[in-house]
Amino acid sequence: MVMMTGSLAVRGTVVWLTPQQGGRVSGPPEPDYDYDYTGTAFLPPRTAEDGQAGVCLRRFAPGAWRTPIEGILVPGQGNRAQQVIPGCLVVITEGVRPVAFLTVEEVHALADDSTPVIPPQPVIAPAPVVPVDPIEAPYRHSTATARFTSTHSSDDVPAEPHTAEPNPDELLKAANSL
Repeated sequence: MVMMTGSLAVRGTVVWLTPQQGGRVSGPPEPDYDYDYTGTAFLPPRTAEDGQAGVCLRRFAPGAWRTPIEGILVPGQGNRAQQVIPGCLVVITEGVRPVAFLTVEEVHALADDSTPVIPPQPVIAPAPVVPVDPIEAPYRHSTATARFTSTHSSDDVPAEPHTAEPNPDELLKAANSL
């Protein structure tokens, strides 16, 4: 969990609202190689009036209504810390009007030089493999097997079990019959 007391790098999925839903009249923004989309945002239960933060989005599909993105959240002046965790929703606004919803999937604090501070991954030791005791193994019943064995007599069961590989003599006969 990260408290947004400073700038945060986020990765997630953004869904832009249609003009009929109150979103941007021009539709989703078109990213540019030189410029990123910038706007304002807030994290519910705050509102645009009492919890506004700056947002900068990049690396999203041009004109897509739903697309993965990378971005930066910057808390507004005088706003208290807000909790930003994977799974939280960020409402992107233009002014106070919501234009998109960002579902956060990854969060990283930013260093003073604006590079993400990524903590090292914890080393997880593999669980020891414990062999299953056949005497203590749970009983498993297959309804299909029960139906098959109850409707067929023992005369119908072939003497030899079926194998994954066909008999070579049968393959030779089939090839010669072509």
